[in-house]
Amino acid sequence: MFTGLVETTGSVTAVEENDTGCRLTISAPGMAGPLTIGESVAVDGVCLTVADANGPTWTADVMRVTKETTTLGSASVGRRVNLERALRADSRMGGHFVQGHVDGIATLLSRVGGPEWDDLTFRLPEALTRYVVVKGSIAIDGVSLTVASLKGTDATVSLIPTTIEVTTLGERREDDVVNIEVDVIGKYIEKLVGGRE
Repeated sequence: MFTGLVETTGSVTAVEENDTGCRLTISAPGMAGPLTIGESVAVDGVCLTVADANGPTWTADVMRVTKETTTLGSASVGRRVNLERALRADSRMGGHFVQGHVDGIATLLSRVGGPEWDDLTFRLPEALTRYVVVKGSIAIDGVSLTVASLKGTDATVSLIPTTIEVTTLGERREDDVVNIEVDVIGKYIEKLVGGRE
């Protein structure tokens, strides 16, 4: 479980393809303290398990289904990624509950800069819009954000200067694709009231 409050960014330093997916090597000198084998880390919102760690550099295996359903399938050397360690039970709860289980990929339609924030509008997969509400939470590349407006399948979020500075969302441009995780609470409610299995 994560909060969507990015701890730092890192860079992909190697991508090794294999029969079951691939192995990513990530350099994260800004991570507070060393990682341990078996620890969970959200990489652009995707929950991965540390397979090996050597100081600020660590590796994680990405299964084929994860490659096919998230932006990690196009990860390349040099790509910057958002990183967050799993939530500790004794931590403050900022952001919102993020599982690291990406629901789909969205495309950035527009970016409008302002004096105090940037407005980014994403085209969501239609099947996910039922779980998105204005002033509700959404995770975009692992960043917890508030939905400012929703028109059909187009959701707009506003980025404050801190988010622009400390996450990769500051680099996103029109037609870029991002990982989306909707608020899991909506999915549980839907199942409980008999909407879906």
